[in-house]
Amino acid sequence: MTPAPLFQTPRTSISTDEFFGHQPTATTALPDPQPMVENLARSVMEILAGCRDLEQISRWVTDDVYRNLLQRVHISRRARAVKKQAVVLPTFGLGRTIITHPTDGVVESVVIVHGKARTRSIAIRLQGLDGRWRATAIHVL
Repeated sequence: MTPAPLFQTPRTSISTDEFFGHQPTATTALPDPQPMVENLARSVMEILAGCRDLEQISRWVTDDVYRNLLQRVHISRRARAVKKQAVVLPTFGLGRTIITHPTDGVVESVVIVHGKARTRSIAIRLQGLDGRWRATAIHVL
């Protein structure tokens, strides 16, 4: 007979992501999302124009959003280089902001951006992760 070990590790079905991954946060524990949505929309327009660095919003977006915006930044930069255009601070105004709460800890919003030549909309999805809002999707239309 073999003696029983003194210490046994308990077997659980909990994955390490439950402890070390992003932890969801309830809407009530988060600040008003409107200022963040409007600031992100303004920042994204300036990033695509080339007068703001993408790194400045990296803390507030997920890795997927960062990669997608980085691709758009490269495309915009190449287009300006081909046309031999200088980087110019865009002049635009923010119009109406629409915010909905489809579920707890999630905000979906649309910000209307009025520029000189055209009006655009920016769709932003925020999720409460680790006690703060993070953009999980940003689409410039």
